[in-house]
Order: sequence, then C-alpha cells, then structure tokens
Amino acid sequence: MRRILVTGGAGFIGSNFVRMVLSEQTDCFVVNFDKLTYAGNLENLAGFEEHANHKFIKGDICDGETVEKIIDEYKIDSIINFAAESHVDRSITEPKVFIEANVTGTLTLLEAVRDKKLERFVQISTDEVYGSLGTEGKFVEDTPLSPNSPYSASKAAADHLVKAFGHTWGVNYNITRCSNNYGQYQFPEKMIPLMINNALSDKELPIYGDGLYVRDWLYVYDHCTAIWKVLTEAPAGEIYNIGGCNEKTNMEVVKLILGRLEKPESLVKHVTDRLGHDRRYAIDASKIINDLGWKPSLSFEVGINKTIDWYLENEKWLSNVVSGDYQKYYDSMYLNR
Repeated sequence: MRRILVTGGAGFIGSNFVRMVLSEQTDCFVVNFDKLTYAGNLENLAGFEEHANHKFIKGDICDGETVEKIIDEYKIDSIINFAAESHVDRSITEPKVFIEANVTGTLTLLEAVRDKKLERFVQISTDEVYGSLGTEGKFVEDTPLSPNSPYSASKAAADHLVKAFGHTWGVNYNITRCSNNYGQYQFPEKMIPLMINNALSDKELPIYGDGLYVRDWLYVYDHCTAIWKVLTEAPAGEIYNIGGCNEKTNMEVVKLILGRLEKPESLVKHVTDRLGHDRRYAIDASKIINDLGWKPSLSFEVGINKTIDWYLENEKWLSNVVSGDYQKYYDSMYLNR
C-alpha cells in the first residue's frame, strides 16, 4: 500500500486531492497534516474524517521533529506539499508569513525527505513563478522564473530548493506548476468564490483595475488527477505545467457568474489595482498531456456551473467561512479602496 503525507490537506486543493484519493484509490493511506490556519478547514473533509485510510494530524510543516515522527510512525514513502500561504494580496501586506510557510516550510520537509530517504517529494507550485505574459505566448516548463509578488517569489524560492536537494542529495522530486484553480471548498478570498458569495448577498463585486487581466482556469478535480499522475507515473526530476486551457479575463468570469445567478452587472465595482499586478498568465500543458496521458476533463463553462451549483448547495459552509473577523478584513481590503 502506498503511504503518503499530504501537507495542507485541509485547504482548498489539498482537501480536494485527499477526497479524490480516498474515493478512488483503495491501496493508498493518507496522513493529512495541516496547521489549520484561516484557510484550512476540517469541514472540507466532511465524510472522510474517519475513513480507514485517512489520518488527520494538526501541525506545522516548519516543525521538523514532528514531520520526522509522522514519517516514522506511519511509514510514509512520499510527501505531496500543498501547504502554502497563497494569496497575493496578503503577501503584499504580510510578506514574512509567506517566507516562513513557503520557503522555510518546504526546506524543513526536504530535509526530512533526504534524511528519511523517502521515495518521492512532489512540490505543488504555481504558474505565477514565471511572471507575466504579453498578449501572445504561453509558459512552458523551461520558461525562466521571474516572480513579481512576494507570494510568487516565495514559491520560486521553494522550487529552487527542491531542485537543489535533487541535485545535491539525490532527492527524488517532481514540481508541478498549475494555473488558477477553482471549484468546491475554495476559501472566498480568491476571486470566484468571493464573487459568488458577494453576488448571492447583493454586495459589490470588487474588480481590480480595468478587469481585463487574463488567467487560465483549471477545475480543481482535474488538477488533482494530474498530481496523482505525476506521483505515480512521472520520472523523478521532471517539472510539469498543469493548465485548464481556459483563458478568460476577470470580467468575463464575473459576467458568467452574474448571469448564472441572475444578478445585475451594476454590482461590479472597479477598485484600485493591485500593486505589481501581472497582466496575463497562460499555461502550455502539452508536456503532461503527451508524456503522462493527462488532460483536463471539463471546459470552463461546465466547470463554473458545477462550482456555482456547489456553493448554492453548501451555503452553510460558505456562511461559516465568511463569518466574523475575516469578512471585516476582506471588506476593508477590497471595498474601501
């Protein structure tokens, strides 16, 4: 039986990955290690808390002693590192937090992988490490890293550490760099769940600048299937871009959401642009498609409808995560500019 340590497994992508593995892979035991910061939520694991092949442990990836204890106790063979501070706006106001979680945390995990001689380490990175594109072209795996925010700089630094441990100590690793994820259980600091939540409440929808920033959108389940392919089939040392082949401007996405919810476009409020805002991201996913036989299963139009349906059916979950101090913080960040 494969025995994997999933860090950040109560967050958005991590919890979706854990749910997918426990639903579809009978020969895999998952230790789910999460600090449960504001974006980590045990409600994301509803129905799987007591699964026979799942063990949740609260903890910090910067705590090397605990990481090594878990590896020994549960006979871990691989680590998939989802754990990260990931919101660009927060990285601008609190950059030190991002260095601690994304760089120091990754270093701590790599030291454990090296010392315990684990079979594989998979680093979940982001297309933001590549920087910004103009109107043409796409990021490929050998595009030079050129991060523009504290968040993307911290992720680029972590990627370099992973490669260095591979080169210096022979750690078997893979790095995946994904485009913007969306889907169920996404914390509503990110654009799509924020817009859904605000529209449902008839609140203003804050759009940075002219709203014409372009992102490639990847449905979270498709991302999870790609990561499983990488863990189980990829040669060590390979890097894979994972994209949904769905380039949309922010305004296009917001208008789709408003149309589906039958809300007026007058709710849109253009706010002061983000500092150093990257204009366009676009992923060339041909390597993972050709080498590992993976491809996204959903168009954006289908995926966004599934996502909206999920939030409509899980208003209690949404209400729980936007209650209290978080909502005050977020309103002050976006709507009072």
